[in-house]
Amino acid sequence: MQQLSEMELLEIYEQYFEKGDELILKQFPSKQKKQHGVLLFIIKVVDPEVIYSEKTLNEILKPIYSDFVMIRRYLVDLGLLKRKDDGSAYWVNR
Repeated sequence: MQQLSEMELLEIYEQYFEKGDELILKQFPSKQKKQHGVLLFIIKVVDPEVIYSEKTLNEILKPIYSDFVMIRRYLVDLGLLKRKDDGSAYWVNR
């Protein structure tokens, strides 16, 4: 995946996230580059020192976007999260 510049990340943040203290995604972008940028912001709310159950991870992602299952899947598909084959544990891919 192509690296995003600071300017590109800022533009993605301003376009796709609500203004305010909470991380709330307005809509999920259709273009892969912008999807990657959005996911780079979302992965920051996941503690890299913790191994999460699917339920706990869902609780973290739910307030960010209504289709939190899709977000979880994209985080795994793009390699930002790792998971056990049975889906019982998730952790940040370092």
